[in-house]
Amino acid sequence: MPVLRTDQEGFRLDGEPFRIISGALHYFRVHPGQWRDRLRKARLLGLNTVDTYVPWNLHEPRPGEFLTDDGLDLERFLRLAQEEGLYVLLRPGPYICGEWEGGGLPGWLLADPDIRLRSTDPRFLSAVERYFARLLPHVAPFLGTRGGPVLAVQVENEFGAYGDDQPYLRRLTELLREHGVDVPLFTCDQPGDLGRGSIPGVLATANFGSRVEEGLAALRAHRPEGPLMCAEFWNGWFDRWGGLHVVRDPATAAADLDALLTAGASVNLYMFHGGTNFGFTNGANDKHTYRPTVTSYDYDAPLDEAGDITPKFTAFREVIARHSPVPDAPLPTPSKKLNQLGVQIVHRTSLFTQLAALGAAVRGERPLTMEELIAHHGASRAFGFVLYETVIDTSGPVLLHAQGVRDRAQVFLDERPVGLLDRESHVSSVTFPVPPGGGRLSVLVENQGRVNYGPELHDRKGLTGPVTANGAELTDWSSRPIPLDDLSGIVFDDARGPVVGPAFHQGEFDVAEPADTYLDLSGWTKGCAWINGFALGRYWSRGPQHRLYVPGPVLRQGRNEVILLELHSTARAAVDLRDTPDLGPTEE
Repeated sequence: MPVLRTDQEGFRLDGEPFRIISGALHYFRVHPGQWRDRLRKARLLGLNTVDTYVPWNLHEPRPGEFLTDDGLDLERFLRLAQEEGLYVLLRPGPYICGEWEGGGLPGWLLADPDIRLRSTDPRFLSAVERYFARLLPHVAPFLGTRGGPVLAVQVENEFGAYGDDQPYLRRLTELLREHGVDVPLFTCDQPGDLGRGSIPGVLATANFGSRVEEGLAALRAHRPEGPLMCAEFWNGWFDRWGGLHVVRDPATAAADLDALLTAGASVNLYMFHGGTNFGFTNGANDKHTYRPTVTSYDYDAPLDEAGDITPKFTAFREVIARHSPVPDAPLPTPSKKLNQLGVQIVHRTSLFTQLAALGAAVRGERPLTMEELIAHHGASRAFGFVLYETVIDTSGPVLLHAQGVRDRAQVFLDERPVGLLDRESHVSSVTFPVPPGGGRLSVLVENQGRVNYGPELHDRKGLTGPVTANGAELTDWSSRPIPLDDLSGIVFDDARGPVVGPAFHQGEFDVAEPADTYLDLSGWTKGCAWINGFALGRYWSRGPQHRLYVPGPVLRQGRNEVILLELHSTARAAVDLRDTPDLGPTEE
């Protein structure tokens, strides 16, 4: 029975000295058909533990609806980890950051206009209590005290960077204990935040990617006794749209890892394997300018997005071997990749003609936020798009101003594009002519990812404030959520000419033997992609990412289908399946 304890010196497992050598591997960022492969490679690196967050917003997409199937089958993931000889550090939130949509907090929480997230606000804590009551019974059988692989459980996540609310942290600790979590608890914070984010009686750990001696010294100054652990050793970084692909030199990262282990500390690599922000799950940052994260979460990790080892893998394995036994086995070769060019996109249809199949409209005097639509009007997800429509009964030049655009809005008059409003570029107004008799105004707003870090976490989506035309507020709106979680009702036609405005495009291709591949969107502008109904994520010609990872299990032998929602236009009626990624030019 793997029971972890701490003493003045460090960790003990079943009474024997133990060092945690862990790597982050998020089950929800990896196709479930590939979980065992990634776990096996973690063990091959020399890890004895894997670390995973739990995304509340995926497990509970609507209040009271709790999902644990397919890619959210946490029990299966924990079982596979144990079968592969790995322990687990579990990080259930409620907040997880992780460059994940909203830091894992469900969007529907924000339907309350003045709710205070990550606090003792009774509305927030009540929701957390219900979440833990549904989640933790799935976890309990896998705790180390019951013979399972889960050695320790985290309380919140880097709370010291957000606030200073000890009653909130204490209540989360109580909740975990009330639900039978009897393994060690821990917190993690950056070195300067340890005082605000740690809890008396709970193991404190530090997060850093360099300056190892300084980080460990800060942790030891905060906790003079007990284990030293870096709970997030940042061996890479994430990318944002419009930026460069960030990489970290393997030799430099390996030297810092060696310094950590030489100091006797335990470590969790962040990330061992990053995976992918499939669908609409990427997060964003907002430090005065909104910056959404790309679809890939490759993170320049030891295991790349397709699960192949990188030079960082071999460099880290050599370091770990100096401090702990590593399996005596050959390194895995890269997985087979599919290369198939010129997949024809032959069918298309305007988004405006398919609205009835995508979501029901709700009428109101003002535009309703995405959070209001899911909490009060039955919308199925707090992701995707919202289409707002009303009538402009004036004519001549019109200055349209939207006080809150979250995050990117395409403006149409009688279904013809007339402008773009954009949170990132701080563009909140557009001018266009209106013909005599007025016209129908449509505003298609994309949620490009809720902020996942910092004070802007209360990130409501859609049109979040008044909309005016020449200074007069527009009323009598319809708000239609378009979560795009079910495309089965879309009807395509055979039109070969261009479609004005957002459109769905569909094509088919044959595969002799399914394998990993990358969907190349060269010539396309901005939108979302699906293969065989699996949501691959967002694409955008601004880069840096230009190809979307397609897990091999998504494909099937024989006929396959690709669907794109192109929001603007395309220069070609085809896509390519490539055998290499394209994450863009690099920044070190």
